[in-house]
Amino acid sequence: MRPSADSASHPPAASPTDPHRARSTAAHFATTDSLSAYWRFYWAVADAQLARWLPAEPGRVLDLSSPDFRGAQRAVAAGHDVVTLLPSTDVTVRPPLTLVNGHARTPPRHAPGRLRPVVADSTFLSSFASDAFDSVVADNRVLSRHLATEASLGEIARVLRPGGRTLLCVDSVVLGMALLAEQDCWPELSHAPSADVLLVPWPDGSITRCFTAEQLAELLTDVGLELDWIRPRTVLSASTVEMMLPRDPHMLAHLVEMELKAAESDDYVGVHLLASARKP
Repeated sequence: MRPSADSASHPPAASPTDPHRARSTAAHFATTDSLSAYWRFYWAVADAQLARWLPAEPGRVLDLSSPDFRGAQRAVAAGHDVVTLLPSTDVTVRPPLTLVNGHARTPPRHAPGRLRPVVADSTFLSSFASDAFDSVVADNRVLSRHLATEASLGEIARVLRPGGRTLLCVDSVVLGMALLAEQDCWPELSHAPSADVLLVPWPDGSITRCFTAEQLAELLTDVGLELDWIRPRTVLSASTVEMMLPRDPHMLAHLVEMELKAAESDDYVGVHLLASARKP
């Protein structure tokens, strides 16, 4: 695990009069402002990664990623029938993104599937039968917010059919170390790289569980899943994107393509780790 100097650096927070000034790690990742340059880039990358990962043939997908994540609409547009979990009846699914850089999306190869929102606990999937889904998507850091990640992964493995796959995104130790440093937790920071379980206070008072690639691979194997790959969600730093994108808004597509190629490396420097695994 090699934290990059840019990912773990701590520049001063942006001022209201200087919106493009580099912000700290905590400021970027505690407030997912969809209007900021970095988060427009981040969700465009997430959308492209999901589009590449989804099976070519329509199937049944379980989405655990919370209504803030628009992956459910991406899967429905690709022809899949999606069950997406909501925490309560007061929460609604985010509307789909219809434009990319001002252009409509490419027409799908299949007729759209169905979207079924269900109020249920995304930690324990007791409402669903075993072997019920072709795919399970646990993006948007949901498994890092479920501190008993082993139990959540066990449930994901149970509801997947044999041959089914899961895509998941978790906080990395790189992010955990940056957050600890910003909070002056120096004793905890010194033990972070070797900790069996790293729990880090989030700026909003919640707790996040951070992983190395090796720890995540071990957890997936322990619940009976076979690892396909682990990659960083993003390699380009927030400060780099916020410097480049405001200069040329049409740069977004190029940055996303650059990110997709860079993330195929084995250097797990990203603040979030993305993994794909399958059920034998």
